[in-house]
Amino acid sequence: MDKKKNQDETIETPETEQDTNAEETVEINVEAAFQELLTQLDAAQKELSETRDRYLRTAAEYENYRKRSARERENLYADASAAAVAAMLPVLDNLERALAQPTADEAYKKGVEMIEKQFYDCLTKLGITEIAALGEQFDPQIHNAVMHVEQEGCDDNTVVEVFQKGFIMGERVVRHAIVKVAN
Repeated sequence: MDKKKNQDETIETPETEQDTNAEETVEINVEAAFQELLTQLDAAQKELSETRDRYLRTAAEYENYRKRSARERENLYADASAAAVAAMLPVLDNLERALAQPTADEAYKKGVEMIEKQFYDCLTKLGITEIAALGEQFDPQIHNAVMHVEQEGCDDNTVVEVFQKGFIMGERVVRHAIVKVAN
């Protein structure tokens, strides 16, 4: 029986060693798998961060594009409006010349005055105002001097006569005032 008991002990010993080796292998495999998962997690977090940065950059670029487009649209509208009004200003000049001429027909004169008033009302609705020139200091940004004269009683660079009215729309000059300036 001793022999049988020794054999049982001998048999039990390799099984215990195998269990210990299996546990160590499982622990090593778990540790390796854990490290691999950490590496994958770091890579995923890095990719997420890069994607988030690309998204934020794209959103900022789109917002800038939207603002730039709106600004360009507004400028284009203002340029087109100014060009259209500038093309019609000679008609206003001719209405004023017609009113300056003497006429015996008061109904005709009153009709031209009404048309002129309507024209000025339209300009006002579009935000276009006449440039004040007569008696003002010459400003090359809004005035176009075609003559210089010596005139007593006037300061230097003072507008003494307006040949053609100028108009502005906001900060934009639609047409420069054509003036005579005292030296």
